[in-house]
Amino acid sequence: MPQPPSHLTRRALIKGIGASALLPLLSANLAGCSDSSDSRADGDTPIDSVPATFEHGVASGDPLDDRVILWTRVTPEREGTVAVDWELALDEAFEQVVASGQDTTTSAVDYTFKVDAVGLDPGSDYFYRFRSGDNSSPVGRTRTAATGALASVSFAVVSCSNYPAGFFNVYREVAGREVDAVLHLGDYIYEYGADGYASERAEAYGRVVTPPTEIVSLADYRARYAQYHGDPDLQACHARHPFIVVWDDHEVANDAWREGAENHSPDSEGGYGERRAAAIQAWYEWLPVRPPADAREIIYRRFRYGDLVDLLMLDTRNIGRDRQVDYTAFANGGVIDPVAARAAVADSARTLLGGEQLDWLKGALSDSGARWQVLGQQVLMARQAMPEPLVRALATSIGGDSALEEATAAALTAVAAKGKAPQDRSAAEQALLDSAIPLNPDAWDGYAFERDDLLNHARQLQSRLVVFAGDTHNAWASQLTAADGEVVGVEFACPSVSSPGAEAVIGADNAALFGPLAVNLVDDLRYANLVNRGFVEATFTADSAQARWLYVSGVDSRDYQLDADAERHLGVARDTLLVNGI
Repeated sequence: MPQPPSHLTRRALIKGIGASALLPLLSANLAGCSDSSDSRADGDTPIDSVPATFEHGVASGDPLDDRVILWTRVTPEREGTVAVDWELALDEAFEQVVASGQDTTTSAVDYTFKVDAVGLDPGSDYFYRFRSGDNSSPVGRTRTAATGALASVSFAVVSCSNYPAGFFNVYREVAGREVDAVLHLGDYIYEYGADGYASERAEAYGRVVTPPTEIVSLADYRARYAQYHGDPDLQACHARHPFIVVWDDHEVANDAWREGAENHSPDSEGGYGERRAAAIQAWYEWLPVRPPADAREIIYRRFRYGDLVDLLMLDTRNIGRDRQVDYTAFANGGVIDPVAARAAVADSARTLLGGEQLDWLKGALSDSGARWQVLGQQVLMARQAMPEPLVRALATSIGGDSALEEATAAALTAVAAKGKAPQDRSAAEQALLDSAIPLNPDAWDGYAFERDDLLNHARQLQSRLVVFAGDTHNAWASQLTAADGEVVGVEFACPSVSSPGAEAVIGADNAALFGPLAVNLVDDLRYANLVNRGFVEATFTADSAQARWLYVSGVDSRDYQLDADAERHLGVARDTLLVNGI
């Protein structure tokens, strides 16, 4: 994990998080690591340990070529100190143990426990387990990052797992795949209460959230993570693969930015800095993430997979993001002024990453010698400008009762107009096309100057840029183009694990219709699925990057199949970076 820039001081970071940054240190649940020795702080002194069980499974993450984080959480019979033994072996029977140790955990870190197991071989599978007294955890399997000349590297890419919205069939399917790691692009949990977003059928599913209120405090966030980690499909996925995780907004609150969030009310929920600090503390406790050496907000980091992939994980949500542009500020008579809206999102002063992270990312791209430069991040980077009536229809505070009907008519008219030569379009058709504005100002489209700066940097380096995105709950594949239209890279965006997509907003029939229309409307868009839940399986070789969108038949039951009719396979050749069907 990279160290924070030297000029980004601990004092500045604590000030940025808020007064409640004086929570337990984020590394407090990280056991002393060793290759084969007892890592207790008190040496051979016996520990008066409270008996405990393992109800939340095991997990591994942040794999490097010589180490990996191992994680579990114990459930004690009563409050107190719990001694935890851990083992790492070459075989599932643990006849070839290569590392082991013992340390303790307490309520200060919610009884979570991490080990950074070091001294490992690159590109190797290992098995691990934990013990507390006579109780053993499930056995997990993990894999270190490979080095040298590689034939291929593969990832499963997921995001947006909403417990009350349905079952985690996607996680179960990913558990059965053969990949080097799982990239989780955020919205690992959702913060809403039992009557909140996507909870209409939660009681029928037996998936009402705990606690039943919106989560705000450290205890709340911990309880929500505990509920998610009790899910058998999530446990199976964690036990099978190492995860590389970043947060998005719902790990704190909806539409979060540097100093606030849409779903935070200071008058009733207290200071945002305190809430965010609590959310970050719980995130580090409950996920197999290597704690930062000093600066708790820094989650952007680098993973190298031999000569093939430089994987750069980003934070487009919490550390640097300016507040999102609100189109209601440019609405007059129920219509968004496209000129004013475009000027607002293109403001050169706006930042999504923040200056420190942007400098780090440019530096990482500059010194990358891998065949592919891959960004794992939260929100869509590709340009998605659409006619104003379509954008207005999704802005509930602007669009009226007839907005969806008007949007459908506008989409059909715009598609027909784009198929005509400019001189053959009517004035009304041309005006409709000219009204196009970014569909989602919460994505990179709302920070256009910084995106263009980054893409120009990648172009100058002749990077082979592949961007993964989540957040939208829908599947997309797009070209990434500079402002002058030159292709710079490609974006593969995964659908959600369970959160509803566009079909929940505009209806399944309309969503199925609008996917192909969107591809015709948006110049850089090559594929859109606005209906199904699933994940992306991505494979990199020396000459190509391939993405396979796999979809489950549903999330309303644990009985599911892969939807072969919905599956899509696209890829790019390294020498062209043009998205093509495979």
